[in-house]
Amino acid sequence: MKIRVISFSAAGSELGKKLGDLLGDHECRLFSKTSYDTSGTENVTVSASEWTKESFDEADAIIFIGATGIAVRYIAPFVKHKTTDPAIISIDEKGQFVIPLLSGHIGGANDLAREIAAKINAIPVITTATDIHGKFSVDSFAEKHCMHIGSLQLAKDVSSALIHGGRVGLVSEFPIEGSIPQELDLNGNEDLGIFVSYGRSAGPFARTLKLTPACHVLGIGCRKGIPAGNIEALVKAVLEKEDISLKSVRAVASIDLKRNERGLLVFMKRIGIEPTFFSPDELSSLPDMDFTPSERVLTVTGVDNVCERSAYAASRNGEIIVRKTAKNGVTLAVVREPFTLDFTEG
Repeated sequence: MKIRVISFSAAGSELGKKLGDLLGDHECRLFSKTSYDTSGTENVTVSASEWTKESFDEADAIIFIGATGIAVRYIAPFVKHKTTDPAIISIDEKGQFVIPLLSGHIGGANDLAREIAAKINAIPVITTATDIHGKFSVDSFAEKHCMHIGSLQLAKDVSSALIHGGRVGLVSEFPIEGSIPQELDLNGNEDLGIFVSYGRSAGPFARTLKLTPACHVLGIGCRKGIPAGNIEALVKAVLEKEDISLKSVRAVASIDLKRNERGLLVFMKRIGIEPTFFSPDELSSLPDMDFTPSERVLTVTGVDNVCERSAYAASRNGEIIVRKTAKNGVTLAVVREPFTLDFTEG
């Protein structure tokens, strides 16, 4: 997680530097806006408002060390939506209270607040309803396990039902590990339920909240100058045939010779995924997975297969489920990664 920390006093700056040391698993940048000596942090020379605007664009989380009112005033003009806003946390300069203000579940502010509080021996002040009632939080669970939330309104309906003592159905196409929260019903008899699937089906309940795990990787090869439409058409056709939702695609990979291929880059921008590129040497050095060879591809790229090899290289212990498929100058392969619906940590 990319975290920006800003303090407004000498004491706050010292706490910020302490956080920088303690949050070593994250990428932290420390800032101070004060006339006191704050060596070890970056001095903010622009207005705090300008700094906050930039941080909303650059960071996954922003930590304000100082009065909560300061944080509220600075973030107010830039708050847009819970799915895009960074996690916002306020900590008093004595480090007594850690307060998540924004994006508690989807943005991870609640979990980060708990992590910080444990490290500095502070009190996390969590106010989201499912947390204070000790109920299962579907949006937090989905975010933690990299699942796309099909409907934020249905996610609210699920949370409301659980808070008011109701039960919600659960159907999963994946193995389940750990103890399922008692408020979830595997029998699936409820009107409202959660459906975990990588497929394109809307789900089995009258009101179905679909959670789609990011468990597929696409490998793409293409001839020079191929338009984005050709790539999009093949991806759409293959995913439909295999009953795979585009929302389940975690990564798209190719050979680095295609790093500046306009059609590929335009397609990637359309689906909102940053491409991953590999060198011919990296692709050639993969273990033998019975990749589909091509002499022409070997002559042009230096490796006998681009799509299968790049998909496998970008995956996490994945299995090739769609071998090289070619049409209109584009080749495509699909790798599926293992996924378990894990309730062992909530």
